[in-house]
Amino acid sequence: MTDTPNNQAGQEGSMSMKTKAIQSPYDYYQLMQQLEEHGKNVYGPRFRIDDIDRSVVVKLLAYFLQDEPIATAEGIDLQKGILLMGPIGCGKTSLMTLMRALAPESYRPQIVSCRDVSFEFGKIGYDAIARYSRNAFFPYSSIPRVHCFDDLGVEQNMSFWGNSCNVMGEILLSRYDLLISHKMVTHVTTNLNSEELEGIYGNRLRSKMRAMFNLIAFELSTLDKLRS
Repeated sequence: MTDTPNNQAGQEGSMSMKTKAIQSPYDYYQLMQQLEEHGKNVYGPRFRIDDIDRSVVVKLLAYFLQDEPIATAEGIDLQKGILLMGPIGCGKTSLMTLMRALAPESYRPQIVSCRDVSFEFGKIGYDAIARYSRNAFFPYSSIPRVHCFDDLGVEQNMSFWGNSCNVMGEILLSRYDLLISHKMVTHVTTNLNSEELEGIYGNRLRSKMRAMFNLIAFELSTLDKLRS
């Protein structure tokens, strides 16, 4: 998702001045260029960082680099996860995938589709919920695994032996408890807004999500990255 040539110099100066004023050790303009090049290598030559998405990308970079000065300036709590909202095709999943390369192994999110998790419950039952909650630790350690649940809200409630379950709702409630007890971090991407999520998962989970996540949202007018 990089700049148009006419805007590059001004944006480079603005970005450099901001990070320099906050004494960040990172050059965010250079990071944007590197991220876009990496994106082209992974997703093809049409991948680009559009100007409208730069504020979102800065927040994600600051978070995954654990750049505390910039994160603080952007209102990002490094102890929480990311709730990345935006319209279909805006690049949520691709950006979260690219950010994995910036994170140390213990903070590197494993990206899993919410639909796949739901189908997994239909096959193996409540062991699927345990896999992504109380059993989501590195082997022989108390270090929790970071998961990014992709496309929250599109999955269906599933039944196992006649018992219907809101699978992702149960997983997120369990991971909230594990955030409190073991600092288990969770990331989520979704096409839905807060009210739509509350309609699916209820007010109880929505209130816990405020404690679990930094909300980062794309503009509704952002370009569809899936268009040719």
